[in-house]
Amino acid sequence: MSAKMLQSIRTQVMWNRLISVVEEQAQALLRTAFGSVAREAGDLSAGVYDVQGRMLAQAVTGTPGHVNTMAVAVGHFLERFPLSGLVAGDVLVTNDPWLGTGHLFDYVVVTPVFRGQRAVALFASTCHTIDVGGRGFTADASSVYEEGTCIPHLKLVRAGSLNEDVLAIIQANSRNPIEARGDILSLVSSNEVGCRRLIDMMTEFKLEQLDALAEHILEQSGRAAREAIARLPDGQWQADMTLDGYEQAVRLVATLRKQGSHLSVDYAGSSAASGRGINSPKCYSDAYSVFGLKCLIAPDVPNNAGSLAPFEVLAPAGSIVNPQRPSPVTARHVIGQMLPDLMFGCLEQALGGQVPAESAGSIWVLAMSRDPARGSAFNVMSVGLGGTGARPTKDGLSTTACPSGVGGIPVEITEAQSPLVFWQKEYLPDSGGGGRWRGGLSQRIVIGSRDNVGFDCSAATFDRRAYPARGRSGGLAGAQGLVEIESPTGERTRYEGKSTIEVPAGGRLRVDLPGGGGFGAPAERDAARAAHDALNGYVSAAHDCEVVSPLPSHHP
Repeated sequence: MSAKMLQSIRTQVMWNRLISVVEEQAQALLRTAFGSVAREAGDLSAGVYDVQGRMLAQAVTGTPGHVNTMAVAVGHFLERFPLSGLVAGDVLVTNDPWLGTGHLFDYVVVTPVFRGQRAVALFASTCHTIDVGGRGFTADASSVYEEGTCIPHLKLVRAGSLNEDVLAIIQANSRNPIEARGDILSLVSSNEVGCRRLIDMMTEFKLEQLDALAEHILEQSGRAAREAIARLPDGQWQADMTLDGYEQAVRLVATLRKQGSHLSVDYAGSSAASGRGINSPKCYSDAYSVFGLKCLIAPDVPNNAGSLAPFEVLAPAGSIVNPQRPSPVTARHVIGQMLPDLMFGCLEQALGGQVPAESAGSIWVLAMSRDPARGSAFNVMSVGLGGTGARPTKDGLSTTACPSGVGGIPVEITEAQSPLVFWQKEYLPDSGGGGRWRGGLSQRIVIGSRDNVGFDCSAATFDRRAYPARGRSGGLAGAQGLVEIESPTGERTRYEGKSTIEVPAGGRLRVDLPGGGGFGAPAERDAARAAHDALNGYVSAAHDCEVVSPLPSHHP
């Protein structure tokens, strides 16, 4: 075996080791986080970066919105704190939405790694913290200043000494101070795990620095991404989507342009920024746009700064996908997590018949609380998951977060942290759009309280109630979402809008999540599969098969 081949094998082994290092980093965060959204749902991310702040490897555990925003966020840290001014034991932090992951609820923690006196890499991690003050997890604020406490780029740890002043500010402005502190310290700890494992790896492979390995990773990944783009036909394609919005419906428009190995998406024509907190900062819009494109164009290319670089995202300043400070942004995933489906709509025109139908998209965050004036106070979060769109050769996935990939929070956890009771949490029949391949089912969730005292629930993220996930290639739309308030006597009232829901004493909150769209004509569904659906209660005999705004087929 030649020396060159041996070196190639060695390099690949080191690359794989980096991925295992960041996965251990993420698992450390998952197992030590205090907040249930991070600990149970996995709403987090972890990665390793070279000394220029370029992401080299990401953990498998995590969400695209966190991973791809952090790919840029570390560079912002280095602009404020150059590596030359940092020492071993320093740890940096921020939750600035425009320089971090898109809203105040995600703290980003960055730790430089030193080998001897030399900085050789950085580790970054983030997770969703349940409360950062302000109005809480709602879209009701009219500016980011009302949404919570913003921590600019600061040193959280100075040469190994924890900056308690920063933590004191964070805790004093949180309704869940213990969880807030615990989550941030978990981020610090997870980075420490990554640092130790990286130094072990470098010692094992006798590496004094990572520069050569970093260049190899980024060069190989970038070339593979560009080659994948080049395989697409040249052209220009446009897709649009309408969402419920807050004050009014939101229109998203994307134009995808491809020439050679260059690919860009332009959001010109999309709605202006909302006056309420459903806006998606460009860092977050970029993250999910590129994720959607990469899923179909280069799914096997490792996700790092090299493979992300060939994708260009343009968005008009002041639009809902590029709001300017101080626009409110708490519920930014209402817009951001719909963008992969918009990318799929563009790519369907280039890859006819190979693109899934639309999914429920943005997760429904059930942020539930009670003010002390109404009784026993609490502030908890649960996660509602809809169905994914049917695929060209398979049914959609039921109650699965797509594109975020987060999991649900066990009802026992939420019930243990509050006086809430989940009376129902089950598949919702007929919610998946019909087709040759059926869309994924959503779920029905019914919540009350054990003490028969009223409580509040934010409706900030409840979308696709007016505009459901569309089917593709003749498939039917998924079911629309529905929110109802049930009175103590059992009378149900439909709730519209994205403001805060007041559930009365003795009443219940009932939510039906949106389903995924179907793929192909319903008449083409295999009889055995249709019988299986009926037998298991996925569809009912009285299922309404009316087509609701199906996406056009672009088969050649």
